[in-house]
Order: sequence, then structure tokens, then C-alpha cells
Amino acid sequence: MPHDHDHSEEHDRPHHSPPRPDLDDTITHWRAMEIAVRELLIGKNLLSADEIRRQVEDMDSCTPAQGAKVVARAWVDPEYKRLLLSDGNAACEAIGLERGPYKLVVVENTDTVHNVIVCTLCSCYPRWLLGLPPDWYKSRAYRSRVISEPRSVLQEFGVAIPENLVVRVHDSNADMRYLVLPRRPDGTEGWSQEKLAALVTRDAMIGVAFASRPGAH
Repeated sequence: MPHDHDHSEEHDRPHHSPPRPDLDDTITHWRAMEIAVRELLIGKNLLSADEIRRQVEDMDSCTPAQGAKVVARAWVDPEYKRLLLSDGNAACEAIGLERGPYKLVVVENTDTVHNVIVCTLCSCYPRWLLGLPPDWYKSRAYRSRVISEPRSVLQEFGVAIPENLVVRVHDSNADMRYLVLPRRPDGTEGWSQEKLAALVTRDAMIGVAFASRPGAH
């Protein structure tokens, strides 16, 4: 791998924790920097406050439902699936979704390969399809450990990968984002695209979960 990995927080296992209290009123170093840059951009008439507000609203409006729509379409349409695996951006555009500002690479889980996504340097992530990244995805523990011990990390998420499956870890970067195409659950033959999309979770599209089983909701 081209990046150095810091294992100093290997004891800090990724887990699903309850939402934290809203800390927006705490002026941290990074929040102070954001305020200063925002005021500078507005003061120099490079952006207006309204343009910044609209950009924030656009980011907030992105949810994993966008990605789930892509996955469900690939499950029911073999031609679309071929397009998705060859050109993720074009596939998004083909069904009326935002093309995205970065190259989108879609990797498919099969009966021989399980894929998982990370950004070892920071938190590069297909936000236009999945919304904001979860806290654990940005943590140093996840970013370092999933590279060196992916099976252990997946086990902590409740995903047991059989030894006969290859685990591939894909490192996102400033120019490229990854999306996992999960395996379609058994027992969903004949299901509509909308019904299938309800089985596709954010974590499944990162690779730290399987698509939900029918009846699991």
C-alpha cells in the first residue's frame, strides 16, 4: 500500500454506537477554521451566504437511498450491471442520479470475493450516493486495522467471512471513490426494484455488512 498505517489505536474497535449529542455550539479548532474561511469567502464576494447554504443543504439531502437505487437496479438489470461495473459514473447518470465529482469504481461481492472500502488517509467517500460518512469510517482505528486485519474488523461488525472467500480492501483517494455491489439475498426472486432497494444498507455498500435478508426488517 502507498500509505503508512498507524496502529496506535488498534484497541479502539469500530462499533455501532448511539448518536452523539449535537456539539455544533462547541468552537473547536476545525470549526473556528471553517467559520474563518466561510467569512473570508463571503467578504471577498467569492461566494454568497445563500450559495453556501444551498451547498450545505445539497450535501445534507444525499442519503444511502441513492446508492441503494443503483444497487437494486443492478440486481434486476444485467445490462445495467455491466455498465455499473465498467463505468460507475455513467451508470449513475443513466438512471437520473448525479454523476458525481470523482471517478466511481464499483466492486462486486461474489461467492469467491468479499470487498470492503476504506480511505487510509482521511475519509474519501461517495457522499453523493451514501450521504455523510459514519464516524467509525473516519476513525484511525478503522483506517489502519481494516488494511492489516480485515477479517477481524469485519467480524466485529458481525460479518463472518468464510476462509474460502478472498477479502479485498479498496483504498479510496482524492480522485477515486469506491462502492460495493453486495450480493443479492436469496429469496428475492421476482421482487420489484423498490422492494429490493429497501434491503440495501449503507454498511453493505461499504462492505462491512451483507444486504438485509427478506423478513429481517
